[in-house]
Amino acid sequence: MTDSSSAAILTSLSGTVFSKGHGTGNDFVLIADPDGKQEIGPEAVAVLCDRHQGIGADGLIRAVHSKHLAEGRDLLAMAPEAEWFMDYRNGDGSLSEMCGNGVRVFVHFLIEQGLVTLSEGQSLTIGTRAGLKIITRSKDGYAVDMGPWEFIFPDQAVAKAMDSLVNAEGLEVPRPALSISMGNPHTVVALAELDELAATKLFESPEVDPLPANGTNVEFVVPAEPLVHDGAGHITMRVHERGVGETQSCGTGACASAVAIRYWAGAGAPNEWQVQVPGGTVYVSFLPGSDGKEHVQLSGPAVLVASGIIA
Repeated sequence: MTDSSSAAILTSLSGTVFSKGHGTGNDFVLIADPDGKQEIGPEAVAVLCDRHQGIGADGLIRAVHSKHLAEGRDLLAMAPEAEWFMDYRNGDGSLSEMCGNGVRVFVHFLIEQGLVTLSEGQSLTIGTRAGLKIITRSKDGYAVDMGPWEFIFPDQAVAKAMDSLVNAEGLEVPRPALSISMGNPHTVVALAELDELAATKLFESPEVDPLPANGTNVEFVVPAEPLVHDGAGHITMRVHERGVGETQSCGTGACASAVAIRYWAGAGAPNEWQVQVPGGTVYVSFLPGSDGKEHVQLSGPAVLVASGIIA
């Protein structure tokens, strides 16, 4: 995109009020559009999220009443309390189903904007393209019921404990991986050493074979030694997010990584996990869901750092 076309897009958004926030370094531009009158298309999102010619972010979140989106209306039929919809796009403008860090920042934004009231211990149901999500405010942040996890290629995963091969610059050979759905797709690779994790270059998208139908986020994970400490599993993770590149954190990726390492660890693996990402630490728990499936809960902080008006 040329400088002139970027400038024209920014001019068309002149006067738009925005906030900037992050969850463990995974950052977002947030715009309140309760009445759904300001749909921001892919090119505009890409310009706003550009770190050189725009505001800069891993993605853009629009807060809109669910009734103004077809996906939101479908969810309202199941849960009338899901008044708000998290309309999320990746930094390149592509639609994304869900973002685990983003949903915490989204709810914090709603509170700070005075659009909802949520005290410590209270929960809020919101709509996303990955379905309904229930967020509970805690003393130090927010806990999100991310819903059930699933294997993307279940036959291969169960039979071989791996379902794909991943190659990335810095790895000597392709590595086995598991592809996990958290409402959005992830492919998790286990590495042996932190030095190997640091040496893996994530400027370009890793090669994944087979590639899930809608592409995939790719997580590279090093289990701690020992894996379990004080009853919790400990892992360190880096991630390449589809449509974005390497990010400081990925909430759904942290969940998928805990799922994969727990599965590989076998019987006796804990239900509580601490995931270290470049931007900080998030916490993953496995809980029984009311639907009879095992759910994943993600906990961590949410921070708003700035607000402004597009010139």
